[in-house]
Amino acid sequence: MKKIALIILFSLIASNYAYPETAGDTIFHTLYKLMKDKDAYMLAKEDNISGTKKMLNTPDISKEQCYDINRQLYNEYKTYITDSAIYYARENVTIAKDLKNPLWIHESELTLASLYIIAGMYIESMNILQSIDKKQLPDWLLIKYYDCYKQFYNSYSYNNLYTAVYTPKSNLYRDSLLQVLDNESNHYKIVYAEKLYDENRLEEAETILLTLLKESKEENHERAVLAYALANVYNKEGNTELKKQYYAISAICDIKNAIKENASMQALASVFYETGDIERAYSCIKSSMEDAMFCNARLRTYEVSQIFPIIDSAYQENVNRQKSELQLFLILVSILSIFLIIAVVYVYRQMKRVARIRKELYRTNVKLNELNHDLQSSNSLLNDVNKELSEANQIKETYIGHFLDLCSTYINKLEKYQNTLNKKAVEKKLDELYKMLKSKDMIDNELKELYENFDNIFLHLYPNFVDEFNSLLLEEERFILKPNELLNVELRIFALIRLGITDSSKIANFLHYSANTIYSYRTRVRNKAAVPRDQFENRVMKIGVINQN
Repeated sequence: MKKIALIILFSLIASNYAYPETAGDTIFHTLYKLMKDKDAYMLAKEDNISGTKKMLNTPDISKEQCYDINRQLYNEYKTYITDSAIYYARENVTIAKDLKNPLWIHESELTLASLYIIAGMYIESMNILQSIDKKQLPDWLLIKYYDCYKQFYNSYSYNNLYTAVYTPKSNLYRDSLLQVLDNESNHYKIVYAEKLYDENRLEEAETILLTLLKESKEENHERAVLAYALANVYNKEGNTELKKQYYAISAICDIKNAIKENASMQALASVFYETGDIERAYSCIKSSMEDAMFCNARLRTYEVSQIFPIIDSAYQENVNRQKSELQLFLILVSILSIFLIIAVVYVYRQMKRVARIRKELYRTNVKLNELNHDLQSSNSLLNDVNKELSEANQIKETYIGHFLDLCSTYINKLEKYQNTLNKKAVEKKLDELYKMLKSKDMIDNELKELYENFDNIFLHLYPNFVDEFNSLLLEEERFILKPNELLNVELRIFALIRLGITDSSKIANFLHYSANTIYSYRTRVRNKAAVPRDQFENRVMKIGVINQN
């Protein structure tokens, strides 16, 4: 056992020196914190959008004013929810045609074409672009026109076997775009740096992008684009550390601006996977998949879907390996505990034997007083008893000392294993193991995450569950969820019932309540029903079922 403990301890110390902290750790810590707080930035984005939408309800609002408000809305939605952005862009196309304003018609149609590209609606986008006569466009719309074509062929090449055909076309429109852009504008410099990157003039591209990034004062979308472009340059140069850092900087800006149509998080996941950091890779690719699906950006979803199964498989293998190591450590600790219990029982029995000998000594002394008249016989008996007592005391001292040494040895072993597990946790290889052995926080956090994952998955399957469930209740008894709360306890119970888990004991096991508590919740909710109580749970089972009639 000592040899095993020493081997494990040596391995942990060696691995701790093999993975020193890098200069980008601060950036990564910031990114992981922001990934947990994404909802806060989304809420701020929603509040801003909500305020803009209210302006559309202004009495006697003109079509010109509606056009400007819709323009603000599709700009807000462009990298957030593509479908909503398309809706407001279409509204502006209609308004512009009603007003017979040719510049607005071209502007709104070019905006709609760019949004169709993000949504992967390439045919619709091409139809719009081909319908526009560029000779009728002023310079500011010509920029948008060339940029749309550049993005169209660039994106289309990802989903087409003829990349060698469409990429040159994208480059031609990029050259046309550079000719109409102001040479001093950031837009020109970013597009020109892209051209230098494609021509492998990496030092020139890096110089332009670094200069623009240093001049950038705000963590806006442009800063995210600059950082992403720099990371691509370092990727070509083979500088893995700087590539990771700048992808992370880009991802930080994307999160702070609630940008869901992004590429940096997916790229960062790929880098982590290539460098063997599977846990970080899984966190990033999961976040990227959530963003792409939320935004309904088909190109991003397609890109993420290519790498997600690979990273997920590696992550599951890593988790299984950690579980195996955890089981090994638990077995070792259990064996030590069994040895300790055996030692305690053994010493306890010896102590009982000593106590029994003491009782015999007492009886002997009483008998000696009673038989005082026979001095020689009593002395002989006393000598015999003294010998037994001496022997008993010697046994007591021997086994107590052995017990203390044994206890000390096992305590030291347990302490060494505890230190070993702590070091493994600090090394971030067995973080969950460390939390499980140190406190109940890990269990609480895992339960919370389990419920959050359950809520998210369930509401993905039945997005209207809460509204339909409330429709079965009396109006004054309906559930109003707290901010950021997907389901409460009562809703979660009936969500499980909706999934076919009707046994209160099974529900209690899942939610960590008693079966009586679950029964009470079910009865209490049935009493609030607006439908017959005996039909309530059957109605719940039909929530989300499509009516075939």
